[in-house]
Amino acid sequence: MYKFPKQEDIVDAVLNGILTAKKNFSTWTADELYLSYAPPKFLTIHVSQEIAKLQNPPEIFIDATIADILRCSLPKRDGFREFMKKHYLMQDVICLTLDERFEHKSDNDSISRVILSIKNGVRNVQEEYKNDVDVICKMINREKKEDSTLDYGIFAFYLDISNTARKKSEKRLEELLEAFDKIVSSYPHLKSSFKGGDIKKIENIGEWCIGCYIIEPTV
Repeated sequence: MYKFPKQEDIVDAVLNGILTAKKNFSTWTADELYLSYAPPKFLTIHVSQEIAKLQNPPEIFIDATIADILRCSLPKRDGFREFMKKHYLMQDVICLTLDERFEHKSDNDSISRVILSIKNGVRNVQEEYKNDVDVICKMINREKKEDSTLDYGIFAFYLDISNTARKKSEKRLEELLEAFDKIVSSYPHLKSSFKGGDIKKIENIGEWCIGCYIIEPTV
């Protein structure tokens, strides 16, 4: 019987995926480029590969639409339009969506469980990142467990700066988490946590770190 992976295992896979992306990009470019110069989907593909290595891997979808995710997570399949209108959600895509794995009887019986926004080259608090966190909050905030099958959302990121940067990584990370915490706290049924953030320093070059900001319902 299929058992959805534990949150801890998913988060570790995400962190390992970004770390693998960094190692590969450094090797492929002969250490001449930072990972932040990698193509947009570079991190997402590596994260997907790590999640797929789990003992009980979920179904993995890249760039699923918000409408499709809601259709596969709300109690009523046709309730996504009203939900999006009520919560002021515009149609867009989510970097990565994890669904339950089972033998499907139709093309309309998927069950979404986890959503991930994965960003590269994060250095400052930007509206784009705050918007991603807010969208995750809107999609998973609920009053009762039966209101949605979505268990949690993750904003995963890679941060790097040069050694000449005025503001160091520790301060940038602190400001980023403060901004995210403020958004999450505005929702009545959500909590957040953070894993990662270990800052690595490369002499005469710069600093970098990887992190997962996790948002989940309190019910």
